[in-house]
Amino acid sequence: MSRKRYSNLDPKATTSTLKDILRWQRERRGKRKDLSFRIGQAEQKQQALLNSDHEDLTITWIGHSTFLLQICGLTIVTDPVWAKQMGFSRRMEEPGLSIHEIPPIDVILLSHSHYDHLHIRSIRSLKGSPVVLVPEGLGQYMRKLMNGNEVHELPWWDYVTIDSVEFHFVPAQHWTKRTLTDTNTSHWGGWVIQRASTEGQTTPSIYFAGDSGYFQGFREIGNEFKNITYALMPIGAYEPEWFMGTQHVTPEEAIQAFVDVGAEIFIPMHYGAFRLADDTTDEALNRLLAEWERFELSSSRLRLLKHGETIVQEIKTR
Repeated sequence: MSRKRYSNLDPKATTSTLKDILRWQRERRGKRKDLSFRIGQAEQKQQALLNSDHEDLTITWIGHSTFLLQICGLTIVTDPVWAKQMGFSRRMEEPGLSIHEIPPIDVILLSHSHYDHLHIRSIRSLKGSPVVLVPEGLGQYMRKLMNGNEVHELPWWDYVTIDSVEFHFVPAQHWTKRTLTDTNTSHWGGWVIQRASTEGQTTPSIYFAGDSGYFQGFREIGNEFKNITYALMPIGAYEPEWFMGTQHVTPEEAIQAFVDVGAEIFIPMHYGAFRLADDTTDEALNRLLAEWERFELSSSRLRLLKHGETIVQEIKTR
């Protein structure tokens, strides 16, 4: 029986052809880029805080699309990748915290199945017995991989509640592939993380965008979820734009997506750890900062994290 194949909201956003890939590789050989710029590591890392019992919200950037998140007593990791190499690309900088420095994990969030977002050795090395939340089509694979862990497989706009936290799976524009025959046999998306509706509590919420090209879904997410506090948005792997455009936002498009979603704080990701396309880390940052200024957005709403840096926000009771 043939396997279900998933698609994007925009039917024109299809996967690239072999001809496109060969054209990109020919172009790439003629480019010379300065790859020396590094984001750097946080001067002060907060391992003790992250390993303590607390109710505050914390956001720690490990690198690429991997974050350690804590909210309402839950410890969450997004797209766990501590790999030293991705394909032929060696990691440009060490993860912000080693996998041994982080606390036991309660929840793993996966945006999709690409290798730079789902690294088997990293997932198996995590401490704890986490619940695993995955896109539709990826459940069977993860149940075999996790060998007994609780796995929830969600379609777009569905959600799961764990303790007092809701995890909503929302659309993205992307694609999936891990083998020669499994193209788009599992879905892709982002996650909105928020406290389940409780009287007397005001809790920040987080939108983890996963991997995406720019699409109408960002506005739909903003309409569905009001008052998102933090948007973790990709800004890298966009060049050449004729090839990457349907699957990865440019820095300018990431800002437009942030505006569409209506979030308060922008935290960029998906850059600085692996070189997966032709853009460089400083090119992505320079374009982001120039567009931020053009939009006349407050500098207080942009948080450029170092690897291993932690944001802490107190959760208050009214």
